[in-house]
Formats: sequence, structure tokens, C-alpha cells
Amino acid sequence: MKRLELLFGIVFLGSSGLAASAADWPQWRGPQRNGVSPETGLLKEWPKAGPKLLWQVADIDYGYSTPSVAGDRIYLLSNRGKTDEFVQSLSVHNGKQVWSTRLGKVGPNNYPGARSTPTVDGNFLYALGSDGDLACVEITVGKIVWQKNLRAEFGGKPGYWAYAESPLVDGDVLVCTPGGSQATLVALNKETGATLWKSAVPGGDQSAYASTIVVEAGGRKQYVQFLQKGLVGIDAKNGQFLWRYKQTTKGLANIPTPIVYDGAVYTSGEGATGGLVRLKAAGETVVAEPVYLQRGLPSAIGGAVVVEGHLYGANSKGLLCVDFATGKVGWQDKCVGVGSVCCADGRLFVHGENGAVALVEVTPEAYREKGRFTPPDQPKHPTGGVRAWAYPVVANGRLYIRDLGTLWCYDVQDPRAAR
Repeated sequence: MKRLELLFGIVFLGSSGLAASAADWPQWRGPQRNGVSPETGLLKEWPKAGPKLLWQVADIDYGYSTPSVAGDRIYLLSNRGKTDEFVQSLSVHNGKQVWSTRLGKVGPNNYPGARSTPTVDGNFLYALGSDGDLACVEITVGKIVWQKNLRAEFGGKPGYWAYAESPLVDGDVLVCTPGGSQATLVALNKETGATLWKSAVPGGDQSAYASTIVVEAGGRKQYVQFLQKGLVGIDAKNGQFLWRYKQTTKGLANIPTPIVYDGAVYTSGEGATGGLVRLKAAGETVVAEPVYLQRGLPSAIGGAVVVEGHLYGANSKGLLCVDFATGKVGWQDKCVGVGSVCCADGRLFVHGENGAVALVEVTPEAYREKGRFTPPDQPKHPTGGVRAWAYPVVANGRLYIRDLGTLWCYDVQDPRAAR
């Protein structure tokens, strides 16, 4: 019955059978995949010691996966050693595990660990393991509905650090990036896993580590993805290759998910130059016209957000605010150093790679910090450059911070605000 309801769009159920909240964070970078939550009624400033810690758990196993939150459940990926990678469900009330389902083994790389964020869609979620194991999972008990491996099925070519993409659900379509020359991007029927189209990007390409976004510009609905050789646009209807922009690709780590605003797309490889292209129709295709390309813009692993025409994100010198249309830097502050960002209710939530967390007012006028704390009992990072890489999540009045095998949950709701 639930399957029929989902197919006909009658209801949208959370994991507990209750209607999902608009304040959920059901996928990578939130409801609109842009790092911004529509939630209001949150604290505008934190106490000196930080917001109230509701609970913490240190037994979720290893990984860099950002949590998804829908209804009364949290979903994330973790791994145990190098042989087993899991998607698991936790309770939002106390962080205790509800179920755990094995996806496959851990993809080979020198930073082994689960990194993809599950995408929750009604009564199902879609998860991609670092070795390319893609699965549709029923979220009540964790039963796998269908599963396939991107390398075996599509001749996929992951980047040097294995698969890290978070699958995109767009209506009835599931989009992911096997990489390679035959099916660089693919569209699948989300109900069955059947292939709808394969997009062979000219020259082939590795999948890199960013996640696909939906862009409506240049007269076309497109799927835009940041591959190892650059940013590409693919026709959403049939997988036709439309355009490529290579200038923001200068190293191995093309990690931050592209950002779209007002018909233009911003991207930057980790530690590289940041660039903006405007998408325009050109006969039967679309062209990406360069607007600016410069160093010193947001380029950190932790991505960036756009709010009212301004880009907020980090580079090696800390947090900065940039005019999205021109690339002009408005302000920069060390903040908590390099970190990941999300935005909710007029505030930036910044999770530093050093483990610290800051609250910053969203304004182009100046850097205005409204609180800072470091979660207790920080995990010990192994040698070799591993940092706190999981993005912060704000959902239903709570802030979730993950670092390796630990997850913290904080109350950031303003008790004076009506909900």
C-alpha cells in the first residue's frame, strides 16, 4: 500500500509513518541540495559554552558521511575496517541504532572510509558505497529493494579516493556518476534501478567527489556535475552532453558540489581558483560563458552557500563573503579555519576541520560571530592528513555534527520562538 501511495504522490511519509517536516534535511546539502535550510525559530546567538548538548554517541563506526535527517530518523554511512560498509538508521531522540544494512566493501584509497550521504525519498533511501555499491533501501527496516555496482554495471571509473558522490533523486529518476567513457553519468528508474539513459562525456572522465545538481538555465533542464576534468552539463531528458568548463580544475581534489544561482554556476576544486560561468542557449545546445576566474575565493572541501546574491564559504585562510555575480570579496575572517558550512535562519553553521563549530551572521557587511564551541570527546584522527570533514546539518531545531565514529546532537531551537 505504501508503495502505491508513493507512486501516485498521495502522501509523503517519514520513517516513522508521520508526514515529513519541511525542516528535515533529507539529502546531501539539505532540501534543495544547496546547503540552505528554510527552517526558522533558531537561536540567533549561542551561550558562551555553546548550545545545549542533547546527546552524543561514539559507536556509529568510521566515516566522513554527513547525516540525512527525515522524520524521527537519522541516516548515514559508516565502515568497519576495509571490508564492510553500511548504511544505518539512528533515532533522533538518543542516537541509538535502529537498523544497519551492509552495502559492500570499502573502496580502495589512502583515506579509506564511507563518505556518501544517503538520499531519503519517501519510504526509501538511496545510498552509494565508496566501492560503487548503489542501493535502494526501504527505510523502516533497512531492507534492500534493488542494488548494483557502478564499476561492474557501467564500467565506472572512480577518482583516486574512491566514490564519494551522494545520489540525486529528481522526480522518478535517480542520477549518479559512475565515471568512465561509456556511462560517465547515468539516469536510473528509482523504483527498479533500470537504466533510462547513459551519458558518455566526450573523452571520458573519472567521477571525482562532487554531487550532481539540477540546473534550469539556457532553455534546458540540466544535470550539472564536477568531474575530474571539469564542470559538465548534461541534458536531463536524454543524457545529451551539452558543455564543459575546465578552468577550475587544477588538482586531484574536485570535491565541492557546484552552486547555481540566477542562471550561473560557481565551482572550485579544493585549494584551486574559483570560477563562475553563465549558461546560455546556443542553437541545439548550451554554452557556459566565463564570468570570472580568480584565486582567493571559496575553495575548501566544505563547500559554500549563496544567500541573497552573496557566496559564503571557506578557503585556506578561513571564512569569506563574496559577491556571487562579480567575485569581489566583501570580507574574510579566520573563523574556525578551513571548514564546512550550511545556512539556516540567517546564520551560517561552520564546522571547522579542527573540530570547532561557529555560528556566524549572514551579512555582506562584516564578519559577525555569534558563538563558538568545540564538541567534547573529540575522536583521535589517524596520521596522514585526516580532518573533521563531515558537513554540519540543521534539522528540526537540532544541529548535528559528525566526526569519524562520533555524532553529536545539539538543541539550537530558540525556546521563545513559536513552532
